[in-house]
Amino acid sequence: MRLLALLLLIPTLTFAEPATIHVFVALVDNEHQGIAPVPAKIGNGDDLEHNLYWGCDEAIPPVFKKSRAWKLESTAVGPKAEILERRAYLHTSGNWRLIVDAYRGSAIRTCTADFFTALASDEPVATHPLCIYVGHDGLMEFALPETALAKPGPGRDAIVFCCESNKYFGPHLATVNAKPVLLTQQFMYPGGFLVHAALDGWTKKETPAQILQRAATSYAANQKISVKAAAGVFTTEIAK
Repeated sequence: MRLLALLLLIPTLTFAEPATIHVFVALVDNEHQGIAPVPAKIGNGDDLEHNLYWGCDEAIPPVFKKSRAWKLESTAVGPKAEILERRAYLHTSGNWRLIVDAYRGSAIRTCTADFFTALASDEPVATHPLCIYVGHDGLMEFALPETALAKPGPGRDAIVFCCESNKYFGPHLATVNAKPVLLTQQFMYPGGFLVHAALDGWTKKETPAQILQRAATSYAANQKISVKAAAGVFTTEIAK
């Protein structure tokens, strides 16, 4: 009885679930996107294994495979036909789970709309604090469905790696009450190494300016340009 009484005095331990970071990747697609064509082998939007934004060395899966900060939890078929694969990674701190969805290149409009819908979802910021888009800037060619911008969200962070995202994504981010952490203001290459670099800073609660410098350093090394030139690719502000 004494042991039972002591046990009752011990506070119940609770283990919080990791907060979710959601990454939306629109696979590059020569046929269905208004891009400067890439080699056919890496430009098939239905080919996960070889696609520039999924199967190549600088894409998210290979980059995160080498990461010390993120460990692969699972790989599965996507929850709907437009998503070819979903990967889940857990941060070594246990504080964040990264969900990465690979959308068919032909489904770039759905991918983009889903990104904004996630930013505007009712889920609390504490449990879903950040959404990231990676791919071609399809908003140069199509409009979002009204349902994707139907209401403001609770104030989630947003990172967008595509050409001139401050200009094309920026106004819509304001509509859904998202907080831009890192955007782009030039044409650029949205390699998976940028996602890793940005998350290195974001998980350390760095400022957007500090995260920008991390991205610039990573981009400079990849593109073999100066860090100063690379920093000019990125911005923390929506275009006016």
